[in-house]
Amino acid sequence: MYQSGKRKWVYPRKPKGKYTNYRNLVSYILLLVYFVVPFIKINGNPLILFNVIDRAFFIFGQPFYPQDFFILTLGAIVSLISIIIFTIAFGRIFCGWICPQTIFMESIFRKIEYIIEGDRNSQMRLDRQEWNTEKIWKRSLKWTVYLITSLIITHFMFMYIVGYEEVLKIVSEGPFTHPTNFIVMILLTAAFYFVFAWFREQVCTLVCPYGRLQGVLIDKDTVNVFYDFNRGEGRSKWRKGEDRKAAGKGDCIDCHQCVVVCPTGIDIRDGQQLECINCTACIDACDEVMEKVGLPKGLIRYATENEIENQTPFKFTGRMKGFAIVLALLTGILGYLLTSRGEMEAKFIKPAGSTFFVRDGKITNTYNYTFLNKTNDKKVVTIKVIEPIHGEIIYSASSKITVDRDKITKGTINISFPEDDMTLSKQNITIGVYDLKGKLIDSYKTYFEGPFKLQF
Repeated sequence: MYQSGKRKWVYPRKPKGKYTNYRNLVSYILLLVYFVVPFIKINGNPLILFNVIDRAFFIFGQPFYPQDFFILTLGAIVSLISIIIFTIAFGRIFCGWICPQTIFMESIFRKIEYIIEGDRNSQMRLDRQEWNTEKIWKRSLKWTVYLITSLIITHFMFMYIVGYEEVLKIVSEGPFTHPTNFIVMILLTAAFYFVFAWFREQVCTLVCPYGRLQGVLIDKDTVNVFYDFNRGEGRSKWRKGEDRKAAGKGDCIDCHQCVVVCPTGIDIRDGQQLECINCTACIDACDEVMEKVGLPKGLIRYATENEIENQTPFKFTGRMKGFAIVLALLTGILGYLLTSRGEMEAKFIKPAGSTFFVRDGKITNTYNYTFLNKTNDKKVVTIKVIEPIHGEIIYSASSKITVDRDKITKGTINISFPEDDMTLSKQNITIGVYDLKGKLIDSYKTYFEGPFKLQF
């Protein structure tokens, strides 16, 4: 930003170096995962699916339903605490290496820009020149490729919501058959295009709340990308053959390469800043310059503030240990909930307005049952009254009920008790669902109604 408040457009120089190569590798792997995962299925289920519309969720092929929402919530909390711990220990590594905004911007859209418009100087020259044939052609091509890329990314994102089969069906049948889906797709594509064609680094510097959390989470023992001011200050331009140490000059030759390569346009030498996403582009740029002038690398490097100021090595602080313990406990609880999650969820509800009836000395109540099979296997089950044990099940159809995997099965049963055994007008009963081997899968507590009886 200029002092007037007008946006200062950032033209980062194309980075190169060790960390850039590592980041490119991580980005390509994550992009491959993003574009491949929607097509992977485990036991016929999608690997990852968050179908909010139909309330169907799959994580690693396992189905989750609204009834399991507390597990998903706990999983989100565990993920959040993991990010907090990593931020306390290692700063904004997530932002620079894993964040989708950074990966899409730096590994797709920025690379498209480099291919079409060239590196930093070429982009600045193109931006200053009049709208001639070259500028119109390059900008039109870039914006068109951006639009197509945004459309592709949006389609794949949609696959994580409704599945790739549904997306292919929507595409093949056309927008007039699925107008709502088409409008949503256009709006999401427009949002992607706006973010990566114009808004860009402002997502990190103005919108994203994660950067604001740095002031709360990081301390002097947090690993971040730091400029070693003890070694670098006394900045001065490079003079060949000069003894900089004897002249009282620092190792920083004030070449500004760490600034021109920064995707958010900051100067890392001004100290730790909210805008820094720890992308390491400045490390590679500085190391390249240091190597050329014969000075030691690492003037800008991963380090803690204590290491820079006091030469204190990194240590695992008490705050980190506390968060790590909390994370371990929550992870253990989450693991227990995932492994102990029932194979089936059963409910027995009395129809609204229904009552009991008496026949042949027996009192009968009607129940509507709902079975939700949470496994990847078809289940064949039977129903029994667990308590009181003398209840009798009367099926409306077969006594063996088949529940397909990931499906809900509904039906009706009657439960009867001898009239003489009824001591209360409303008493609690427990109904069990068993597999064919006699194993109890799930149970449900409800009530049984009978005629009013006076108690003496």
